[in-house]
Amino acid sequence: QVQLVESGGGLVQAGGSLRLSCAASGRTFSNYAMGWFRQAPGKQRELVAAISSAGSTNYARSVKGRFTISRDNAKNTVYLQMNNLKPEDTAVYSCAARTVGNLGYSPGEYGYWGQGTQVTVSS
Repeated sequence: QVQLVESGGGLVQAGGSLRLSCAASGRTFSNYAMGWFRQAPGKQRELVAAISSAGSTNYARSVKGRFTISRDNAKNTVYLQMNNLKPEDTAVYSCAARTVGNLGYSPGEYGYWGQGTQVTVSS
């Protein structure tokens, strides 16, 4: 069983920055691939960024160059640094874990989810 708890969401003006954190339970966090997803009202959940157990990363085209995913295995935590935020980044952001190490690209590839944190970007 893996429990995930996100933090760091909030309200920010366009052009601003936020850093999301996701703390995971379990002693084998370093073996997990992790992902950040987002869902805006009326839209499907989409992958924002993912990181493998080895540190390989993948980003949605819309956030590449602005967002950075990273992990600290000593703290069982994955981060999403979001810079130059835009109103279209407004969504509920959720972290997810899969108990294999390679990157996952779709929600169905992840077995564990956090409760989500709201990110609102004002224009």
